[in-house]
Amino acid sequence: MTVQVAAFYGFAAMDGLPALQAELKALAEQGSVRGTILLAEEGVNGTISGPTAGVERVLARLRALPALAGLEAKLSWAPQPVFQRLKVRLKREIVTMGCPTVKPADQVGTYVAPEHWDALIRDPDTLLIDTRNAYEVAIGSFEGALDPGTASFREFPAWVERELRPLVEQRRPRAIAMFCTGGIRCEKATSYLQQQGFAGVHHLQGGILKYLEEVPEQGSSWRGECYVFDRRVSVNHRLEPGSYSLCHACGLPLSPADQALPSYREGVSCRHCIERFSDADRERFAERQRQMERTDTGGDGPIGVARAAVAGGGHQP
Repeated sequence: MTVQVAAFYGFAAMDGLPALQAELKALAEQGSVRGTILLAEEGVNGTISGPTAGVERVLARLRALPALAGLEAKLSWAPQPVFQRLKVRLKREIVTMGCPTVKPADQVGTYVAPEHWDALIRDPDTLLIDTRNAYEVAIGSFEGALDPGTASFREFPAWVERELRPLVEQRRPRAIAMFCTGGIRCEKATSYLQQQGFAGVHHLQGGILKYLEEVPEQGSSWRGECYVFDRRVSVNHRLEPGSYSLCHACGLPLSPADQALPSYREGVSCRHCIERFSDADRERFAERQRQMERTDTGGDGPIGVARAAVAGGGHQP
């Protein structure tokens, strides 16, 4: 069964959230839609999947809100459901930076459409920054992008002051160009940089997913695969399920080569976490894996640990 996958977000002043939460939950359940929708006073953020009609009804309800009338969704398809459950949650932020004075609905950098992105980032006077987490950057990024090496989006402001500000003072770039999976983190990052006095700040409209959808693979500046926050783990340039899987012990992505290493035991350990857990932890993970194999059940991500999708404090398309 082919399902539609929709990733979306919108920064807008929101109210009446508990009632909207209940309405969206009921509407999604009626349409057999699963996934995660986050609602906050600053906007909405989500990735959902299911029958096309059900997904479209959820998007239509959000677009019926005047503040979200122009809500865009990055659409792709998968051969099977990519989420097991439905979650509609109220949050303080739709993507957690931890800086409550940053308000993207009021101030953001310059949007750059996918068809103009390569020209901007190939300019030697442009400083290109990947605002995603290090485990995402490791499996694919734009050629020449700077990796902040963050484990969560909360670390971005500290990295800006510690490393980016001195780098900008040294290089004096004409433009700063930032990107992320679906556009939400880089958009909030531009708002933060502008608040901190940085100039010439740009971000990729619609994020990597929109770029992969609209820009032909031949001649593209994208290299590798793109991490996504669902069971597909990654997608290729054609937005087809990629070659990565998740370690059920630590929640980090694994390539086929990673799975061939001696450190890899399904559900128990991988090269990322072989030194991170104790023998007792690994025995517990092994027992959990045996139970999973007996019952043939699973979740949207690793069991017993925080899924990589929430490492930055929330869903991050």
